[in-house]
Amino acid sequence: MFHLTAQGAAPRQRWRNSLEANREYFLGRSIDCELPVPWETMLSRRHCRLEVSGGALHVKRLPSAANPIFYKGEEVEGCNVLDGEQFVVGNTAFLFQEVPADTPSPNDQPFQEFLFTEQELRQVRFEDADRRMEVLSRLPTVIGEVRSRDEMAAQLLNLILAGIRHADAAAMVSKNRDDHVSIIRWDRRSEIDGMVRPSTRLVRDAMHQRRSILHVWEKTSQQSEGSDYTAIAEFDWAFCTPVRTGGEECWGLYIAGRLDHPLTQLGNASLNLQADVRFTEIVAEIISTVERQNNMEGQLSVLRQFLSPPILAALESTAGEEGVNSALLEPRECDVTVLFCDLRGFSHKAEESAHDLRGLLDRVSAALEVMTEQILKHGGVTGDFLGDAVLGFWGWPFASDDAPLKACRAALAIRKAFAEIHANPKHPLRDFQMGIGVAHGRAVAGKIGTRDRVTVTVFGPVVNLASRLEGLTRRLHAGILLDASTTNLVRGRFSNSEGRFRQLAQVLPYGLESPLLVTELLPPEQDDPSLTDADIATYERGVEAFIAGDWDTAYTALHQIPSSDRAHDFLLALIAQHNRRAPVGWQGVIEMSGK
Repeated sequence: MFHLTAQGAAPRQRWRNSLEANREYFLGRSIDCELPVPWETMLSRRHCRLEVSGGALHVKRLPSAANPIFYKGEEVEGCNVLDGEQFVVGNTAFLFQEVPADTPSPNDQPFQEFLFTEQELRQVRFEDADRRMEVLSRLPTVIGEVRSRDEMAAQLLNLILAGIRHADAAAMVSKNRDDHVSIIRWDRRSEIDGMVRPSTRLVRDAMHQRRSILHVWEKTSQQSEGSDYTAIAEFDWAFCTPVRTGGEECWGLYIAGRLDHPLTQLGNASLNLQADVRFTEIVAEIISTVERQNNMEGQLSVLRQFLSPPILAALESTAGEEGVNSALLEPRECDVTVLFCDLRGFSHKAEESAHDLRGLLDRVSAALEVMTEQILKHGGVTGDFLGDAVLGFWGWPFASDDAPLKACRAALAIRKAFAEIHANPKHPLRDFQMGIGVAHGRAVAGKIGTRDRVTVTVFGPVVNLASRLEGLTRRLHAGILLDASTTNLVRGRFSNSEGRFRQLAQVLPYGLESPLLVTELLPPEQDDPSLTDADIATYERGVEAFIAGDWDTAYTALHQIPSSDRAHDFLLALIAQHNRRAPVGWQGVIEMSGK
């Protein structure tokens, strides 16, 4: 493994990158280079070509480069840089090193171990607060503007070393589910000291206990330089601070350094170490918060197309360290209210618009948007788009007694939106008609799909029932149809200013075994004065007589309904076909001959 470290004139002008053997790299001032050095003004945008081969770094200046390369004090067009050597361009030196694989140190036993509680660390006061605050002010740039995790690690470690002056080394470490500790990236003030090998024991303990732990290997005044414990550890002290971001892999920040005197003789030095731990904890807390927020935002962005803002807010409020509580989204059986909304006559419109199918698709998408907007606005979940139909449901992921109410309000809002569209002769959706079926019952609802494609859906008999009710809107000339369960749950809780209910008939749809008592949901009288509350009462008396088999009375009552209301046409036609006499063996149920 090979590293190239760049060091400019200022302490901040520094980076280290890993190099692969037999791979071409370009070094220059442009960020388009594999090895960008933006601070060095003597570099051209693309200055030289680099390649590691045979254990050496081959450097070749490009013809377009204006300024020379120096190697061993001499100006050269190219050079072969060996391990531990460097070349220079302008004020920046480039150190080439071959390093062993990034492996942590053995499970070394510390001479002393310090564990810090959150309360103890919060009481720590910084003697150099201004400098540390200046370092922290650069953290948002490190987190927000980097393009990769490796780049973030490089800048983050550089920032930590700037914030902890007496630290000699820093590393970003990780631990997987198998307790294997690995080094993501390391950095140290003196590159000639070699790579950092963090204590495996310290990293594991900090990750398992989920808090900062400080290990000290520093000798006491009575112990010699050659004692065993000083030989085990390269550094006199080190601490590891976990970064809590959720997920299976844990990672943290490992900081290490040396002491000039035994710890017992240092007085405030131990307090300085506490301040360093506190500073690193602040960095870790900021990173943890940002990464958790980004992770949760990524999860919610997938769900935002399906879930309403109140549900998203509730999911966000119940989120833990690992993001959205995925258990809430898993498929499960629950009580739901399903709304099925379909555009009528779509196939016919497709034939008429064969010359402009793209335009038709845009109009259909706009119509589906009208439906979806109202479902989400009223706290629902949007399921699959079924061609020219929308499926919405309430009662998942959170159970709600108001699910039927919200579904009915959404249905009325969709009807009102299309009524306003129809009133505008220039509206592109003016010729679209819709039908809505609403049903309530048990179903399985949840998030399904693959890693690449996720969707939310609901399935069960209640979904089929809502679809069949929507299909009946054409036959019964009604805009919104409810099943008996939804009607019973909503009728007593709906004020006349919200909407009205009209029992239409008892039918047995084709393919079903149980009859349905179908109810129409209507707008309030002030929104639809063509049908008064008195008209609805008369209609329901007629339906009651129809079900009871008194079709003559039913015919008389239904004839009192204004002709502008087409819902009574279906029953009047059926009564007329039978000369106003119920068939022999009449059970009050109309058997539908087809879907």
